[in-house]
Amino acid sequence: MKVNASVLNYFNQTLARFRLGLMLCVLVVSGGCASLPNIDQITHHADALSEREIVVSEMQAGHSAAGNSATDNTGALMSSHLAAEQGILQAFPLVAGNEATLLQDGPKTYEAMFTAIRAARHTINLETYIFEDGEVGQKFSDLLLQKQAEGVHVNVIYDSVGSLNTPTEFFQHLRDGGIQVLEFNPVNPLARHARTWLVNNRDHRKLLIVDGRIAFVGGINISNAYSRGSFIRKTKKKMNNTLGWRDTHVQLNGPVVAEFQKLFMATWDSQHGVTLPQADYFPALNQAGDEVVRAIGSTYDANGSPIYVTLLNAIVHAERCIYLTNAYFVPDPKLVQELIAAAQRGVDVRLILPSQSDSWVVFNAGRSHYTTLLKGGVRIFERRGSVLHAKTGCIDGVWSTVGSTNLDWRSFLHNDEINAVILGAHFGKQMEDAFTKDLAASNEITLARWQRRSPIQRLEEWVARLPEYWL
Repeated sequence: MKVNASVLNYFNQTLARFRLGLMLCVLVVSGGCASLPNIDQITHHADALSEREIVVSEMQAGHSAAGNSATDNTGALMSSHLAAEQGILQAFPLVAGNEATLLQDGPKTYEAMFTAIRAARHTINLETYIFEDGEVGQKFSDLLLQKQAEGVHVNVIYDSVGSLNTPTEFFQHLRDGGIQVLEFNPVNPLARHARTWLVNNRDHRKLLIVDGRIAFVGGINISNAYSRGSFIRKTKKKMNNTLGWRDTHVQLNGPVVAEFQKLFMATWDSQHGVTLPQADYFPALNQAGDEVVRAIGSTYDANGSPIYVTLLNAIVHAERCIYLTNAYFVPDPKLVQELIAAAQRGVDVRLILPSQSDSWVVFNAGRSHYTTLLKGGVRIFERRGSVLHAKTGCIDGVWSTVGSTNLDWRSFLHNDEINAVILGAHFGKQMEDAFTKDLAASNEITLARWQRRSPIQRLEEWVARLPEYWL
């Protein structure tokens, strides 16, 4: 049989990508194989606690007015999710009295960050996966150096792999200006902070804390890729730097900021950073709003992923809707199972995923799960016209999360990640509105349409799925 030359060439390219993926897996496998926690045991324990008398009156104080109409059961949903949350993750407290402001895309997020940094009087702690030496990175650098010169204590953690293309001179310039700079798990084994070289374990967090009073957390790195918004008209179909990046951050004010500060300090200590200058890192914090917030930080050396636990727990207890938006979707079997179980008990389950990606293997590994999900009643949409990088969820209009965690094995097992879980109808409404806006800019993938995809696309999915544990 004669084989078309272009098909054969494409097949060879696909196999080459697969071989490269296997080589990378061999390089990182020395870090050991972690496993996801048993969510069935955890949710059973949470349900047992929920049946007891759980004190949530303080947390619900700001929500009594929400959902009291005859046609809205928001109040009941809020009580249910509060009880379910309080039954898990005792190491990460639920904190009442916070204000949460949704920030969409780079320009708006950077503007809010710059405003907070300019107003800083005591401390600035920044932790980021990518700190790029570009126009955006220079703006951050100049402003941080200015505040350090004014007497503000500035401390920076950046990831060695995420910032691999950033010249060492860029960070040395910050150090020369008096800023404390820490490289997370250096790629160079001679520069490592600990005895073990953990090149596979990365700090994927994006966290900024100003004066211990304002925290920013989400998916947005410090990079020129975020210099434009996503809701603009595009003229080129191919993904490149002309496309805006669709991403989400949240600004938090209130008592929960102290919990995010603790997570930053824990990372600093785990990486054996120098003793930080004496400063007021933990000021007294008054109530700023009505939202209940949980600051969750996962680490590569922890026993299981707390962010995975809280997400699955919320999905298990969902009654009305599950809306997830995520950039890198490579789900484990339990996540797929619970999404389908929710859909089959009548919950409106919708996923907004990328229509294009900067990672061929992750993109196609995620698509390999579409058939199972679609057959199970989950609706899937692919965001068009932008590079989707958001990692958010909204369940029942009262449980929300914004952070750095993707729905993949790497985020749940191999990275340090950080998320805010926000319980409240006001913020939930902001999240549902944002989801609806993204939905309007997405194409739905129906089962009938998906089953007509080409053999080559199916091959790509099969190849990409093989090393998904390491993606």
